[in-house]
Amino acid sequence: MKKNIHIVLVEDHPEYRAVIGMALAREPDMELTGQFSTAEDALQGLQHDARLKGTDIVLLDLNLPAMSGLEALPRISEACPGAKIIVLTRSDREADVLSAISHGAAGYLLKDIEPSMMVQAIRRVAAGESYVEPSLTKKLFKGITSREEAKAPPKPVHGMDYDRLSAREVEVMQLIGRGMSNAEIAKTLFLSEKTVKNHLTNIFRKLQVTDRTQAVLYAIKHKIVTVE
Repeated sequence: MKKNIHIVLVEDHPEYRAVIGMALAREPDMELTGQFSTAEDALQGLQHDARLKGTDIVLLDLNLPAMSGLEALPRISEACPGAKIIVLTRSDREADVLSAISHGAAGYLLKDIEPSMMVQAIRRVAAGESYVEPSLTKKLFKGITSREEAKAPPKPVHGMDYDRLSAREVEVMQLIGRGMSNAEIAKTLFLSEKTVKNHLTNIFRKLQVTDRTQAVLYAIKHKIVTVE
């Protein structure tokens, strides 16, 4: 099978680079085309190494020497616009998950993830999906808005593309981002649960996502909901 997912790894621990390299080498459709120990070296490679111009996925650690992974995220996106970035880190901090996503990460994985799950996540992100490790989903939902904001109805969003979502759908999205259930959303907006479900169906269709997690990722990136 042709190796059609080209991957660059940015990780400062050589032992872990070796582990990832072995896991990817077993996959017939994946090729590790570049490895770097610093974000600065990765940027240089992605900008100037012709072999890396077709990079599909960048696996990026957050805790790097000098320039952090979070600082590097937008710069890597600029240097290699066609590549999607998956954070691969030991940090399960809510703030790190949200910051990485808001800075352009398409995925967020913990380093203790099973290799089979990691390669599955890489394939999904390469295919255009967003992916956050399931164990982090609740942290993601809880951190999107502050507790103070969660006590009040959502405020109108200015500058939103209403051709994609209606004003009511934006309200539902904001409440999804706060981790509310369908019943809680219905109570907050004085709607029936069936109506909420209909809104969710429309939101998923319009945003071309399949679940709440992907919808929230979209909402963070496009400022429909805000990060603490």
